[in-house]
Amino acid sequence: MVPIRYNAQSLVVRKITTLATALGIALVVFVFAGALMFNEGVNRALSTSGRADTAMILRKGSDAELTSAIGNDYLGLFRGPAQVSQSGGMVGEIIVIITADHADDSGVSNVLVRGTPAEGLAFRPEIKITSGRAPRPGTNEAIVGQSIAGRFKGMTAGGTINLRRNSPLTIVGEFAAAGSTYESEVWGDLDYVRNSLGRQAVVSSARVRLNSPADFDAYRVAIETDKRFSMKVMRESDYYEKQSQQTAGFFTAMGLGLAIMTSIAAMIGAAITMNGAIAHRTREIGTLRALGFSRAAVLWSFLIEAIILAGVGGVIGSVAVLLLSFLKVPLINFVTFSEIVIRFHATPAVFVKALVFSGFMGLLGGLVPAIRASRVSPVEAMRG
Repeated sequence: MVPIRYNAQSLVVRKITTLATALGIALVVFVFAGALMFNEGVNRALSTSGRADTAMILRKGSDAELTSAIGNDYLGLFRGPAQVSQSGGMVGEIIVIITADHADDSGVSNVLVRGTPAEGLAFRPEIKITSGRAPRPGTNEAIVGQSIAGRFKGMTAGGTINLRRNSPLTIVGEFAAAGSTYESEVWGDLDYVRNSLGRQAVVSSARVRLNSPADFDAYRVAIETDKRFSMKVMRESDYYEKQSQQTAGFFTAMGLGLAIMTSIAAMIGAAITMNGAIAHRTREIGTLRALGFSRAAVLWSFLIEAIILAGVGGVIGSVAVLLLSFLKVPLINFVTFSEIVIRFHATPAVFVKALVFSGFMGLLGGLVPAIRASRVSPVEAMRG
């Protein structure tokens, strides 16, 4: 086996080509890890919006709150089954999408406004008022999620937005929701919001807190088989997981596609670099063979050198991608068609996958040059 320090010294001597190749691989790893972090961010934002012990009720045939409508007279019936927690309760809510101008005059986007009853905040203990105060029930007061606070005109404390003509909402505070998509919403009073929409008799959805997650199946059967209404029941966590799959899938595929294309270029670059190195190191290779190192030893030596080079690039790219953690990226939720703000989220799994990916590029990029090096004849190399 050729000593590893031989490969390390070789990379140091060829520092310009080593740095250029490592930076090329680092760029690929940056794109690849960035796509994974984005996917983690979308999944985290949407998955934390739902709870496994909460059943979400929509009108049968509806896949989202936006297209669902449930009559007020049904809400009391949803509380009846024994699986419903007496302390957790139930909330019926209505949502509407409004168009709002960006604060920097860069254009307009859709924002989701949620009308929730007085107990809506208490129903979700993860909701915390971070500035200002909670809105008073029965008024036109509202609070805005911290992810979109200040991104749109009127969405700051003391500002005003319009649901419809002559139906203003006055922002009295901001709230956090453990990083979930609720932070990209505006919350107002249920009755005020639906009166403004002319939909006094309905809500978009109902959420019921169960005694435990294990009670979900029994509750779903009780509601879906009740002939008095036609409803669909799902876990709240499953509802948001489905949203994350639809929303993240497209953007993650784009990022991974770009990473694959750039990785091919990086592997070609690594192969060219290693081939160039072999052309200038024929005498060295011949010396190694003359010293008794086998073809397999030379092959593994150059293959290890390529993997080390890729590993250096992988570490550089993995460190650089941490900068994305400070970014917020607005995108459109493909289910509600409203803007949500996503953070790139780094996890240990992201970096493990990035380093494995860089090693794989080094392996493929260095395989052909390594085979070429192992076939160098020691006699011809010494003559050359």
